[in-house]
Amino acid sequence: EKYPQVDAAHAIRLETPAKAVVHAAEGAALLVVGRRTHRHDVAPHLGHVTHAAIHHGLCPVAVVPHG
Repeated sequence: EKYPQVDAAHAIRLETPAKAVVHAAEGAALLVVGRRTHRHDVAPHLGHVTHAAIHHGLCPVAVVPHG
Protein backbone atom coordinates (compact mmCIF):
# COMPACT_ATOMS: atom_id res chain seq x y z
CA GLU A 1 0.00 0.00 0.00
CA LYS A 2 2.83 2.39 0.83
CA TYR A 3 4.64 1.72 -2.49
CA PRO A 4 1.99 0.94 -5.13
CA GLN A 5 4.58 0.95 -7.94
CA VAL A 6 6.36 -2.07 -6.40
CA ASP A 7 4.98 -5.47 -7.37
CA ALA A 8 4.96 -8.14 -4.68
CA ALA A 9 3.75 -11.72 -4.98
CA HIS A 10 2.62 -14.25 -2.40
CA ALA A 11 2.81 -17.96 -3.16
CA ILE A 12 2.80 -21.33 -1.44
CA ARG A 13 5.31 -23.79 -2.86
CA LEU A 14 5.93 -27.42 -2.00
CA GLU A 15 9.72 -27.37 -2.29
CA THR A 16 12.71 -26.40 -0.20
CA PRO A 17 12.85 -22.74 0.86
CA ALA A 18 16.02 -22.17 -1.18
CA LYS A 19 14.45 -23.54 -4.38
CA ALA A 20 11.20 -21.68 -3.72
CA VAL A 21 13.01 -18.33 -3.41
CA VAL A 22 15.04 -18.92 -6.58
CA HIS A 23 11.93 -19.95 -8.54
CA ALA A 24 9.85 -17.08 -7.17
CA ALA A 25 12.50 -14.59 -8.31
CA GLU A 26 12.37 -15.71 -11.95
CA GLY A 27 11.64 -12.64 -14.04
CA ALA A 28 12.20 -10.25 -11.12
CA ALA A 29 14.26 -7.09 -11.46
CA LEU A 30 15.72 -7.51 -7.95
CA LEU A 31 15.57 -10.12 -5.19
CA VAL A 32 15.99 -8.89 -1.62
CA VAL A 33 16.93 -11.46 1.02
CA GLY A 34 17.75 -10.99 4.68
CA ARG A 35 20.79 -12.08 6.62
CA ARG A 36 20.83 -12.36 10.39
CA THR A 37 23.58 -10.48 12.16
CA HIS A 38 25.26 -11.82 15.25
CA ARG A 39 27.60 -9.72 17.33
CA HIS A 40 29.96 -12.64 17.93
CA ASP A 41 30.51 -13.42 14.23
CA VAL A 42 33.97 -12.55 12.94
CA ALA A 43 32.89 -12.85 9.30
CA PRO A 44 29.42 -12.60 7.78
CA HIS A 45 27.56 -15.91 7.54
CA LEU A 46 25.07 -16.62 4.78
CA GLY A 47 22.32 -19.17 5.25
CA HIS A 48 21.46 -21.74 2.61
CA VAL A 49 18.55 -19.71 1.20
CA THR A 50 20.67 -16.57 0.74
CA HIS A 51 23.51 -18.65 -0.68
CA ALA A 52 21.17 -20.28 -3.22
CA ALA A 53 19.69 -16.90 -4.19
CA ILE A 54 23.13 -15.45 -4.88
CA HIS A 55 24.43 -18.42 -6.84
CA HIS A 56 21.32 -19.63 -8.65
CA GLY A 57 19.11 -16.56 -8.96
CA LEU A 58 18.73 -15.04 -12.41
CA CYS A 59 18.43 -11.45 -11.21
CA PRO A 60 20.48 -9.13 -8.99
CA VAL A 61 20.32 -10.04 -5.29
CA ALA A 62 20.47 -7.56 -2.41
CA VAL A 63 21.46 -9.10 0.94
CA VAL A 64 20.16 -6.97 3.79
CA PRO A 65 21.43 -7.64 7.32
CA HIS A 66 18.91 -7.53 10.15
CA GLY A 67 19.09 -8.15 13.86
